[in-house]
Amino acid sequence: MARIHGVGWARRLPLGTGIRAGREWARTHLEALGWNQDAPAVADAVVLAVSELTTNAHLHAGSDAELVLTWDGRCLHLSVHDHSPRLPRPRSAGPDAVGGRGLTLVDALADHWHTRRQKNGKTVTACFHPPGAGPFH
Repeated sequence: MARIHGVGWARRLPLGTGIRAGREWARTHLEALGWNQDAPAVADAVVLAVSELTTNAHLHAGSDAELVLTWDGRCLHLSVHDHSPRLPRPRSAGPDAVGGRGLTLVDALADHWHTRRQKNGKTVTACFHPPGAGPFH
């Protein structure tokens, strides 16, 4: 695992931008941290969470998505901000539903996640620990 103890990156994905751009952006920064090689399952989880949270910003909030990745030496924080004040909540999706599982996936993939309202919308933040590093490691 890389010995970087604090770093962050930010990117705006305008409403018309494909979700793939966010995944590629995240994958590039995970590579800089060494996670693609040292913790590929966690890196894949982060990339999937980027997809889900960016899709939520574009689809449900009708907003640009502002992505921030921050590594503090213990947790990789993935934050996605959109301009809707409505807080997301997990919902039940039937077996034939084509949507409605995004936050359930984020909940299953991340070590923890939360939302917070802000003056100009909301931010959803998910925390990912690399293997062998607990929340107090």
